[in-house]
Amino acid sequence: MRPLADSYEVVVIGAGVFGAWTAHTLRASGHSVALLDAYGAGNSRSSSGGESRIVRMGYGAQEIYTRWSLRSRELWVKLFERIHRPELFLKTGVLWTPPASGCESADQTIATFRKCGVVFELLSSAELAARFPQIRYASERIGIFEPESGVVLARRAVSAVVEDAIRNGLDYFSEAALAADGMEVRTGSGRVLRAATFVYACGPWLPKIFPEILKGRIRPTRQEVFFFGTQPGDRRFSMPEMPAWLDFSDDLGAYALPDIENRGFKLAFDRHGPEFDPDTGDRVAGGLGQARAFLAERFPALAHAALVESRVCQYENTSSGDFLIDRHPDFKNVWLVGGGSGHGFKHGPMVGEYLTSLIEGRATVEPRFALAGKALDAKRAVY
Repeated sequence: MRPLADSYEVVVIGAGVFGAWTAHTLRASGHSVALLDAYGAGNSRSSSGGESRIVRMGYGAQEIYTRWSLRSRELWVKLFERIHRPELFLKTGVLWTPPASGCESADQTIATFRKCGVVFELLSSAELAARFPQIRYASERIGIFEPESGVVLARRAVSAVVEDAIRNGLDYFSEAALAADGMEVRTGSGRVLRAATFVYACGPWLPKIFPEILKGRIRPTRQEVFFFGTQPGDRRFSMPEMPAWLDFSDDLGAYALPDIENRGFKLAFDRHGPEFDPDTGDRVAGGLGQARAFLAERFPALAHAALVESRVCQYENTSSGDFLIDRHPDFKNVWLVGGGSGHGFKHGPMVGEYLTSLIEGRATVEPRFALAGKALDAKRAVY
């Protein structure tokens, strides 16, 4: 005897930031929606897990992502204000420190900011040193400072999106989707969910679910994050003295966040680690030596800071770094959404708006998000 099935207009599999905002936006648009996740919304194994994510506008000449960031920041803030959780977005400001001359991406970022109306301050080398003396550079740098940008408290923010959607009528299930055929999804408990449309926003699990089309096109990689303790009373590495900081002008792709909620000064490198399985991968960090060496060079006051926390998460990038938002080639009612790691978290609200417009037939797939453009050779161009 077949179990009874629950029917919806849309079923979303995966409650990370992309899936959560997609379900939230669809439900706000009046659709009946079910959302499920094997480990829970914003869980530690997901690419949306962890404490914090940077919200910034800088993308060089890639205007689409700057405009999406602007709109997404607006939607994040509106949600947090409406649910009385404004503390989930911290306006730390975001500081870029490119070389003082000859940096094409810096020139492109400035031009895009001016075109899109992004509020920013351009700091000379002397102004940068005077304003943020806790950061040291081996060569002359300038500063591009985004005062309206900042940090979203990631894990709690994803949970807040899901909770708000549940209050608005979303059905949420903390269950694994075990089988699907384009008409229904069966879960580990035997539940059957039928729908006209299915959205798979499963992050690093996408190539495991759809290996025939996504293996090698979405690459889960192992990434390490470190938190260092500051000295009692030293506010140089906390808000408002320390902004979120990025330096993608070398191979390390280093970035740092101020000490938020007394968790420590966060340091990580935006470069791809080895291949990683989100279910079984070893999550003990091993790159402390390199992190300490970088601190000694760039943040000398933290050279001997105590390590207070470390964690291993994963990226899941496409070949170019562009998102994947497209239909399954064999199931026109199945949408695949992913490839956001390293820069995608902030865009969750826009992914929800965009995918809702696709499902409702009000938009067509942006070519750079299409499955057809996802190659097997990694040539990441979006950071």
